[in-house]
Amino acid sequence: MVRPSWSRVPALSAGVLLATALTGCALLGNAEGAAAPGRQGSATPTPTGNLVTLMQRLGGDGPVRTLDVEPTGRWQCRDCAGDGVDATGSLNPEQTSRLQRMLADPALARETDQARRYRQLCIGVLTSTLLIPPGLTVTIQDCPGEPAPPVAYQVLLLLTQATPADDKG
Repeated sequence: MVRPSWSRVPALSAGVLLATALTGCALLGNAEGAAAPGRQGSATPTPTGNLVTLMQRLGGDGPVRTLDVEPTGRWQCRDCAGDGVDATGSLNPEQTSRLQRMLADPALARETDQARRYRQLCIGVLTSTLLIPPGLTVTIQDCPGEPAPPVAYQVLLLLTQATPADDKG
C-alpha cells in the first residue's frame, strides 16, 4: 500500500515538467518575435546574459508562482503571493550584474538536478526550481538537512529578496 503523502510526488513532478516545457515554449516565442531582416523600425540590441525563471510551489497542491527575469534585469512575476496578482519591475544595475555573474558561473552546471542526481525528498515543503536556458534546471527544497547548491541558492536569495517572490512560502 502506498502512503498518502507519496501521492503528491507525481503532481509536483508533473508541475516541474510542465513548467520546463512552458519555459521552452516561451523562449521559442521570444525568438520568433525577434526583429527580422526587412521589418520596419529600429533594431534594439540584444542584451548579453541569461534569462532565468524561478518557479515556486508550496506542497503539492499550492499555487505555482513564476518569476521571469530578463538579462536586462526586468522581471515579471505571475501569482507572486499566491493570490493571482501579477507584478513587474526591474532589478537595480548592481543586482542585475551580480545575477548575470552567478548565472555565468561554471559551478552552476555542476549544481543542476541532472548533475546532482536530484530527487525530491520532502513532501509539503516549498520547492523552488530555477530554469536557466539552454536547459539547466536546479531544484531546491526547503527540506531540513538537505544541502542547498551554493551558487543556485545565492541566485534564489537574490531573486526572492529583490522581487515579490517569496522564499518562505
